[in-house]
Amino acid sequence: MDQRRAAFGAGDEATRKVGLASGTKGKADGGMRLPVLSSFALGLALMTPFSAQAASFEDATGRFAALALACVHTEYPNKIAHVLNGPDDARTPSQLTPAFYGCFDHHSSVHGHWLLARLARLYPTASYSPAARAALGKSLTKANLEAELAYMNGPGRASFERPYGLAWMLQLGAELRQWAKQDASIAPWVADYAPLEQRAAGQLKSWLPKLRTPMRVGEHSQTAFALGLARDWAVEAGDTAFIALIDERAMTYFGQDKDCPLRFEPGGEDFVSACLGEADLMRRVLAPKAYARWLRTALPGIPTQARPDWLPVGIVTDRTDGKLAHTDGLNLSRAWMLEGMASGLPATDPRRLALLAAAKAHRDVALPAVTGEHYEGGHWLGTFATYLVTQRGLHPGH
Repeated sequence: MDQRRAAFGAGDEATRKVGLASGTKGKADGGMRLPVLSSFALGLALMTPFSAQAASFEDATGRFAALALACVHTEYPNKIAHVLNGPDDARTPSQLTPAFYGCFDHHSSVHGHWLLARLARLYPTASYSPAARAALGKSLTKANLEAELAYMNGPGRASFERPYGLAWMLQLGAELRQWAKQDASIAPWVADYAPLEQRAAGQLKSWLPKLRTPMRVGEHSQTAFALGLARDWAVEAGDTAFIALIDERAMTYFGQDKDCPLRFEPGGEDFVSACLGEADLMRRVLAPKAYARWLRTALPGIPTQARPDWLPVGIVTDRTDGKLAHTDGLNLSRAWMLEGMASGLPATDPRRLALLAAAKAHRDVALPAVTGEHYEGGHWLGTFATYLVTQRGLHPGH
């Protein structure tokens, strides 16, 4: 039995239930079968309000939980971004960062744990919840988290996982904080994680004032995407100084933008949109009327009719290529960014129709592709799917 099958554990039962409900096909490497929800079954769940379709959502999210359970403690294959300060630093991923060593790379491991925490919090009675809690308990020990902090504090590592991985560390912290409000047994994880969380926030706080211009790209170094995740953590943590810093930086970087070149997107290896990423950040910063004015200048081409063709979905040409498979993630992140943009506008703004139509088109293409058939996407796409379907970036009521 390979490591990924062993890591599946109790989550396998959740996967079988999803397969029975929606039809299972596809095979991951190592012989592990993973479910693929039919677009019809998934569409039914997504067209119904979240609270009214809880059972369907639990079934649908079971396959996303299964992907994370299959990789958070799978050490290889692994790609590390590691500065060696001497021969003693030539160690394995689990020796270097014992909490977050699975899922191919550090940031994917972090957000794989976020996925498990979010779904276990939202669905405490789901069949996969015990396995999710067990996996989190194995990783989030005090000793493991102290070792993670020591690693980050090592010489030459000030830019480690900056900004993307640091932002996901904060998202994990935000999820644990929210969970602890509902379940007192989570409080020790929150306490043990706090030093690492503060270190991640501190690295961003010290870096942002020195970053004169933003990174307007479609991969990990994008500034706007990381700032959106970090700001949501700051709101949850009550860090008003960090909120003020992010808002000031956002206005400095993007406040005067005109006609962001969405027509040049996507790049061939993008998994987030540069233009939509800044728009999704700015709706967090600006009040609805001010955001409507800003968006009219920054992205003047958004139509006022409920049609999706103004933003064609990305086409994946090879899901066995880790970089080309990024397009599946692009479709997922575009969907939630478009929903976020719509939520930031006044309720009567006609552009909401076009934004939500494009969001649905991207969602309908992207979610059935999250299968885990190839590890190139399976180690991370479950997180993006979970962020989308659980509406993590939206405020309640939007």
